[in-house]
Amino acid sequence: MPDEIHLSRVESALEDHAYPADSEALAESFAGTTVLFADGEGDLGDLLADVDQETFESAADAFAALQNVLPIEAVGEPGQSDGDA
Repeated sequence: MPDEIHLSRVESALEDHAYPADSEALAESFAGTTVLFADGEGDLGDLLADVDQETFESAADAFAALQNVLPIEAVGEPGQSDGDA
C-alpha cells in the first residue's frame, strides 16, 4: 500500500483487504496511509477508526461508511453549490 493515495483511489485500495473485515483490523491495516483530499489530507486508518460500524462485508461497504466521516474538505470547497441557483 502506498503511503499516499488520492480519495478517488481509496475504494480500490480497500479491495486489497479480505472481507468480511473487522473495523478495528481494517483501520490498523491502513494506519499511516495518507488520503489526499480536494483540499487537505487525512490518515485513512484514523478515518476508518471513526466509522461507527463494527464489520464490513465488502470494500464497497467500507467505502460507503467512510463517506460519512470524511471532512468537508475531502470533496470540494466549503460553501460551494452544485449549481442549483
